[in-house]
Amino acid sequence: MKWKITLRYLLSVLSIVLIVFVVNTIILFGFLVYQSNQENTGLDRNSGEDFTRSFQKYLQLNDDELVVSPTGQEALKQFGAWLQILDQNGNVINSYQAPEDATKHYSPMELVHKYKYMDDDLNTYFIGDYEDYSYLVVVPDSQEKRHVMMVDQGKMLTYIPRFLGAIMIVNLLIATLIGFLFSTILTKPVNRIIDRIHSLKERVFITKKVKRPGIYKHVFANLNDVAETMQAHEQERQKLEKMRNEWISNVSHDIKTPLSSIRGYAELLRSENLSDMERLEYAEVIERQSLYMRELLDDFNLTMRLRNQELPLHQQPTNMEHFVREIVIDLLNDPQFSSEHIQYDSTATTLNWNIDQHLMKRALLNFIYNALLHNDDDVEVDVIVTDNGITIKDNGRGIAKEEQEQIFERFYRGTNTSNSYGTGLGMAISRDIIEAHGGTVQLTSAKGKGTTIEIEIP
Repeated sequence: MKWKITLRYLLSVLSIVLIVFVVNTIILFGFLVYQSNQENTGLDRNSGEDFTRSFQKYLQLNDDELVVSPTGQEALKQFGAWLQILDQNGNVINSYQAPEDATKHYSPMELVHKYKYMDDDLNTYFIGDYEDYSYLVVVPDSQEKRHVMMVDQGKMLTYIPRFLGAIMIVNLLIATLIGFLFSTILTKPVNRIIDRIHSLKERVFITKKVKRPGIYKHVFANLNDVAETMQAHEQERQKLEKMRNEWISNVSHDIKTPLSSIRGYAELLRSENLSDMERLEYAEVIERQSLYMRELLDDFNLTMRLRNQELPLHQQPTNMEHFVREIVIDLLNDPQFSSEHIQYDSTATTLNWNIDQHLMKRALLNFIYNALLHNDDDVEVDVIVTDNGITIKDNGRGIAKEEQEQIFERFYRGTNTSNSYGTGLGMAISRDIIEAHGGTVQLTSAKGKGTTIEIEIP
């Protein structure tokens, strides 16, 4: 994958260089063709060559003598040049605005030399002809410079492809080197990103601080955030999986006992030697164990619905002082708890919450049941209603610090509840009910100093 990305980027760079080279070559040839056409159709009207060629319009024969019209003389003055007229032998027969020391006779070799290379005074010579005469237009200190180049067209056509090929090869080599170096720098972070994504796919959630991330700085930062989030989710999943397995193990154990009782007493009921009293006693055991199993399954169903937020709340305004007092009274009227030490107190007669009374009653009863059932027989439980909420506290054995963080987790049963009657879901269900109402539950406890649960609903 690493070399594929580098190779693709390198090919892209080379393709761009090749396209640029072809376009530049086309533009070069187009410019040369355009320049050639311009030379054939005429140069700049301000050039010396053009001025010399067009100067014929100012010349005329007067009694077999070539002269310059006044307009031509003015044109010479405007152009900053002087003029000499030569006969067929190279003798100067007439001149206009020429310096006194100007040459009076030109041999063919001198004309060629001056036309090509100027003279010692840096005068540029332009040659024209009219009838049987020749004329020189001489421009002192001209900005135009004449360069002579000999070209063999046959060899030129042979060398041009070689020259272009050499340029193309050199450009491609340079582009390959630069493109490789640049693509390596550019694709190195991409390869790291791909490796990181592959690690996430393989559930390897690691965070790394990359050196020189370049333009991918935010990408690596986001990958680290994703890795941290997924790591947290994975840890939570493993934690829940462990708790779920423990819960299944506990529930399986709890179900086996009532099932064994149901099966055993059902087999005893088949005996013909049983009295009516014994049959009634065995039937009560079977009924009690069946009710326990139904409660276990109901709690399991309720906690699943609360966890998935699929349980609708039937809320109504409720005075919590009256509501909690009725719960405590009903609990004390229950023969099972009539002898328990439960103290009720209230300092908030106007505390009103919008609650589902059935679910809230179950949540509060679960907290009180835990305080009564998982402590010694002489435990004292205080239920207090204040302006801030509801407090349930006891002076029992307390909860170990390492267990307090997990006491409200689903599928968790504390070490001091393994032999107690119950499904192990009561605290989780109560917490979920309070949170479904938008409230919070806070637990504080210490070994040998009891437990306090504070419930608040805004």
